[in-house]
Amino acid sequence: MIQPPEIIRVSKPRVSCDGSGDIPAALGHPRVFLEIDEHGYVDCGYCDRRFVLIGSVADTPDVVTKPDIASGASL
Repeated sequence: MIQPPEIIRVSKPRVSCDGSGDIPAALGHPRVFLEIDEHGYVDCGYCDRRFVLIGSVADTPDVVTKPDIASGASL
């Protein structure tokens, strides 16, 4: 399994991702809105960033070993 390139801890279950960060937003990807569900995390389908809800069941060091979950998907 390939680890996600970046893990971002967030305080709200609805997040947006445009692929920017260290690069200008124009070089990222289209902005998408993601919803964190009962699993406690969600992965961006474009850049594979993983967003983890602070205090959720996934907010542990082993979150990198969990399978990919795209917005709206279930295990």
